[in-house]
Amino acid sequence: MYPNLSYLVHALTGWGPDNFLSVIQTFGLFLAIAFLVSAWFLTKELKRKGEEGLFQPTAETSIIGAPPSWSDVIWNAIFGFAIGFKGLYAWQNAAAFQDDAASIILSSKGSLAGGLVGLALFGGWKLWMRMNPKTTGEKKTVMVWPHDRVWDIAMIAGISGVGGSKLFSILEDPAALMSDPMGQIFSGSGLNIFGGLIMGFIGVYSYIRWKKIPGLPLIDAAAPALIVGYAVGRIGCQLSGDGDWGIPNPHPVPEWWFLPDWIWSFDFPHNVIHEGVPIEGCTWKFCEHLPVMVYPTAFYETMLGFLILGILWAMRKRLRFPGMLFFLYVLLIAVERFFIEKIRVNHKYDVLGWQATQAEVIAVILFFVGIAGLIYFWKRGQNQAKTTHT
Repeated sequence: MYPNLSYLVHALTGWGPDNFLSVIQTFGLFLAIAFLVSAWFLTKELKRKGEEGLFQPTAETSIIGAPPSWSDVIWNAIFGFAIGFKGLYAWQNAAAFQDDAASIILSSKGSLAGGLVGLALFGGWKLWMRMNPKTTGEKKTVMVWPHDRVWDIAMIAGISGVGGSKLFSILEDPAALMSDPMGQIFSGSGLNIFGGLIMGFIGVYSYIRWKKIPGLPLIDAAAPALIVGYAVGRIGCQLSGDGDWGIPNPHPVPEWWFLPDWIWSFDFPHNVIHEGVPIEGCTWKFCEHLPVMVYPTAFYETMLGFLILGILWAMRKRLRFPGMLFFLYVLLIAVERFFIEKIRVNHKYDVLGWQATQAEVIAVILFFVGIAGLIYFWKRGQNQAKTTHT
């Protein structure tokens, strides 16, 4: 496993791990890649739907070349303070930052002197630009298409989605939250797909309502982007060994198995959460492996995610009625997660005599939501088509 970039580089080049590359966490790296890939798919689909006439641009007026406003000065100063506050402290405590960057970034630790220097530099630069403007600015009206807003949408989806996935993950295990609240909240591991989907949807839907972007074509365009982001993000879970693995696999590798053995079962050596027993002879910072072989469920979810992407990509031009592709995505992701939960480690609840995980309960609900959505938008589209023809 590769808890951070230094371990991945070690596997590729033989260069010893636990060096300065340790600050780049494998899970975080693939989370960033997932957002980039999702943004590419979303842009591509929004452009296509724009060409089909499902979107229209909106006029927005802005002042080009205007000097910074007082709010620009203030926000730049705050940004500079944060960079200096954390940056200087991280440099002064390089070993601790390399060992666990999140514990420094997501804490109140920092250097006041560094923060004040950053505030002066960043805020002073904007203030100088305001006091010595080159021009007063020129008012221009530009036409903005939905695909021009992809990075705004991605940012909102990222913040609300990651926040929601973390919130739902924490709520899955209240006992762990009570015993170590700060550790659970600021841990880099443990993200819940349904929490991310629900809260990300709420955040993005609020934004598109504000910008008056047609909702149904946009959520259809987002469906392939959502699942590919999920699939790529799960690669980070698998490579880092972040705890999103399965229950013990008691079955030995069968003779007919032709794929790598680790796909059948795996013990996640050098996992990022230090889970398991010591690896004999290992002197690195991450030297644990699981005592039993378990199902590598994150890998299975990556493969299933790409399979769902293929289905959605093949159907995106065939399902002509708006809304249907998104609810097909909801249906498929619900089925995928329900069955993965059968072999995945998770806290179970007693739901009317049914021992189920939080994700299983939500998956059942979303399964019926997906079916209802498909039926509703199919009938809606049929009625609209009949009305148009008559």
